Amino acid sequence: MAKDVKCVKAVGCVSAIGMGTWGIGGGFWTVDRSADDKWIDSLRYGIELGMTLIDTAEMYGGGHSEELVGEAIKGFKRDELFIVTKVWPNHAKYDDVIKSADSSARRLGTYIDLLLLHWPSDVAPICETVKAFEEVINRGIARHWGLSNFDVRGVEEARACAKKYDIAAIENRYSLLHRGDEASVIPYAEREGLLYLAYTPIEKGALANDSFLIEIGKRYGKTAIQVALNWYIGLGTVVPIPKASSRRHVEENAGAMGWRLSKEDWEAISRRFR
Repeated sequence: MAKDVKCVKAVGCVSAIGMGTWGIGGGFWTVDRSADDKWIDSLRYGIELGMTLIDTAEMYGGGHSEELVGEAIKGFKRDELFIVTKVWPNHAKYDDVIKSADSSARRLGTYIDLLLLHWPSDVAPICETVKAFEEVINRGIARHWGLSNFDVRGVEEARACAKKYDIAAIENRYSLLHRGDEASVIPYAEREGLLYLAYTPIEKGALANDSFLIEIGKRYGKTAIQVALNWYIGLGTVVPIPKASSRRHVEENAGAMGWRLSKEDWEAISRRFR
């Protein structure tokens, strides 16, 4: 399977498609161990296929998702992986951020490449959180910090707090059916050299049955999902992170790499979903 990468100033190069883990290992702070072996196998298979960016969070399965990622990455070269996790907004106070990051790294069994604040928080001012992120980086627990579910104003406010390490990434909802960030956040990320992670890129499978994408896919021997994911690869700083819950889905997602839509088809898709 061909490998594709995206390179941005803030973090260097990462896989052009990542793996999301929401629902793997449980749900909203609830643990589910019913399919641990399957989930670990799926994540390992995805890494083998070139999707070396893995996105998780302390909230996913109450930390069990991080434990599964930690199991899945054993045996792979650590410097070839890019592990993202997130601090829940209730843990945005200085001491709580450090405690959360420490716990996440312990569950993962390794350092964190990118630590995000999962949502804007009302329990601590953003400067307190950013100060904690910088301390986490100082301690070697994480390499970079970023924000999830923030607009440009919120990102700018957080960046103004940074003393030593600038923001590296933004993770927001983005898909062909949910393109609001094209107006501001994505151009901002591109201009500033930040990584932009797109969650829910295939809209929980909604794009799989889109007749327009299916027809385009026939010309390339690809599925509608693969066409949609390849369209995102055509966006400079955007890395989609579809869910990696089964071997079949992982293989389909990875099949979006290693080729390119024609300029005409890419633009046709862009117009169709405008």
